[in-house]
Amino acid sequence: MINEILAFNEKFVQNKQYESYVTDRYPDKRVAILTCMDTRLVELLPKAMNLRNGDAKIIKNAGAILTQPFGSAMRSILMAIYEMDVQEIFVIGHHGCGMTNVDPDSLVQKFLQNGISEEVLMTLENSGIRMSRFLKGFESAEEGVMHSVDMIRKHPLVPTGIPVHGFVMDPTTGRLELIHEGYNDKDSRKLSSVNYKSIPFD
Repeated sequence: MINEILAFNEKFVQNKQYESYVTDRYPDKRVAILTCMDTRLVELLPKAMNLRNGDAKIIKNAGAILTQPFGSAMRSILMAIYEMDVQEIFVIGHHGCGMTNVDPDSLVQKFLQNGISEEVLMTLENSGIRMSRFLKGFESAEEGVMHSVDMIRKHPLVPTGIPVHGFVMDPTTGRLELIHEGYNDKDSRKLSSVNYKSIPFD
């Protein structure tokens, strides 16, 4: 794959194909999107939302789900707000997500089958990394989206004036279903009751 990619990249640069993508680091539409890393959404999601290069900050992970309030995805959202002038947050999950009903025990077995020792897993568990929590999915795309929406909305470092919206996308047609519109949330926000001191950074 490396040789194939580098050969294409050389021609891409030589032919100045990059010129139509030139922009700066500030999102023109002042939005940040937390979405899933699913391959079906790579080109579909921006096209279905009429987004061009430079329009939005797009943050991806498995399932568009925030597993902890002080992890890397949440840090990216905070950076987008405070350093990139983002004014709205979109959380976009999708139907048929691989994180739906994921089985942590099954994943642990795959770790073992691929050479990860039980000693390593026990060390992690003894250090406070609970595989059942770390690898947990969700029962529906809607549940996963609302989990992330709530964590962002209740985060102590997110300004109350930032609306957080939730959507679920059809990964075939690109159709968006709005499941939470965040424009009226700013008056009803409450600090989360999460004990942040007990949560490790990722």
